[in-house]
Amino acid sequence: MERSDHNRTLALAAIFQAASLVKDLAWRGSCDEYELEVLIGSLFAFDSTTPEEIYRGEVSLRTGLERVRTQLESGGKPPDMEITRYAVGLIFLERKLQKRGDMMQQLADGLQGAQRQVDYFTLTHESVISRLGEIYKETISELGPRIIVQGEQNNLSNPDTAARIRALLLAGIRGAVLWRQAGGSRWKLLFGRKRLMNEAGHILQRLNT
Repeated sequence: MERSDHNRTLALAAIFQAASLVKDLAWRGSCDEYELEVLIGSLFAFDSTTPEEIYRGEVSLRTGLERVRTQLESGGKPPDMEITRYAVGLIFLERKLQKRGDMMQQLADGLQGAQRQVDYFTLTHESVISRLGEIYKETISELGPRIIVQGEQNNLSNPDTAARIRALLLAGIRGAVLWRQAGGSRWKLLFGRKRLMNEAGHILQRLNT
């Protein structure tokens, strides 16, 4: 993948979009179904090589792009620390995952198995989401530290909602993989925030014309 501001921004948008949907599910018990489908689909885009291919075009990451722009434009405290905490946590966990070849293989095998369910059902069928949630628990959750999701207890204790949250966190890890492949790093996020924010703004402007 080309190491460009454009690709880094789209990858970061995917991470922030996953984090945003996690927050929606945790507090409201629901989220945008199309955005959920796009992110879940990214887990099975095994042969795609660009963010546009993986996420069905820039337009499907509009929410994430808006989050990148608003979360990074503040010179001090981000406007939504909860979403930022999830996003940074996903990037950190992906870096730990890269050091665990055995777990990466376990994750790949799990997704290949889940693909068979997708072929039989749909991307967001409860059986697929449940399996993805299990894969997250068996792999990413074991890396530590776990991402602690805040929200309404009734939503967090609902098995279907909890599975959706874990599936989205797994999709966020997919975005973090793309972020790293596009040249993203903690330093890029810290010192290159203006370039990322500007690129997100340019993409959104193009989408709105």
